[in-house]
Amino acid sequence: MQRLFFRESVIVPTCVLATASFALAACSSSGGAHSHTPTPQTTSSSQSASSSAAAEPTTGSGAVAAIEANYAAFFNGKTSLSRRIALLQDGPMFRAAIKTQSSNSFASSASAKVSSVKLTGANQASVVYTISALGSPLLKNAHGVAVYQGGVWKVGADVFCHLLKLEAAGSSAGLPSVCTT
Repeated sequence: MQRLFFRESVIVPTCVLATASFALAACSSSGGAHSHTPTPQTTSSSQSASSSAAAEPTTGSGAVAAIEANYAAFFNGKTSLSRRIALLQDGPMFRAAIKTQSSNSFASSASAKVSSVKLTGANQASVVYTISALGSPLLKNAHGVAVYQGGVWKVGADVFCHLLKLEAAGSSAGLPSVCTT
């Protein structure tokens, strides 16, 4: 009977999905295994969106504050799809995956709190944060990467790809093509 309960329960798969959706950097090393480099893209819609505003600082407390705010916004289930895309490195390449994750009702209660940021180069930082949903921490002290792209500090694409692979039980099938290279 218990087996049927968990099999039919919406909460267990939703918790797994929400954890995977919003814990992008939880299992990623700060160096990142993905081949993306934080280079500006002149044709990116996120570049266009960020070019209308002043570029975020790349050093000091201003950069740390921008990273903290952007991580919190990206992991916030109430943040709009377009804003989340703009806050992910090469975000337009992940539009469908982010949209799928955003449609999860449990995920809409997610939030993140950054506990530390260490600038590791001109265009990269390591980030430690905690993801919570429905008032309970799902991942404590998760490690991630922020990259500076198009004047904005963004969640690294490599951590999102890694998380999507975890959600797919290690399979690359159905993942965005950028995650399979």
